Amino acid sequence: MRGEVPRKVSVVFYRTAGGAEVVLDWIRGLDDADRGAIGQDLMRVQYRWPVGMPLCKPLGHGLWEVRVALPNRRIARLLFSVRGGKILVLHGFVKKTQKTPADELTLARRRDKEFGIEEDEGKEDGK
Repeated sequence: MRGEVPRKVSVVFYRTAGGAEVVLDWIRGLDDADRGAIGQDLMRVQYRWPVGMPLCKPLGHGLWEVRVALPNRRIARLLFSVRGGKILVLHGFVKKTQKTPADELTLARRRDKEFGIEEDEGKEDGK
């Protein structure tokens, strides 16, 4: 409908127990063109969720990837899950092979579990 404001899903970036924002730090370390491409695609996901291919692909067990075409024919991936109506960005990397490396998936899944543990602890504390 005309004039409707699209629904925006909140995005939360993974933080280590020490408070480091490793995914945001990785994004900030990229050049302007790469950051712009990642930001634009993440915003598309944020305003259009749920989104399918070619922008997002399910990887199984609640894990998804944002597929970002970077300048110079490179490809980045942001791995995320969705919890409590929020997009949880768990990991990002520039893809160097056709298949997503297992260690990248393992890292994202471990971080997703940490988010789940933090949520459960927050409920126990009455948050």
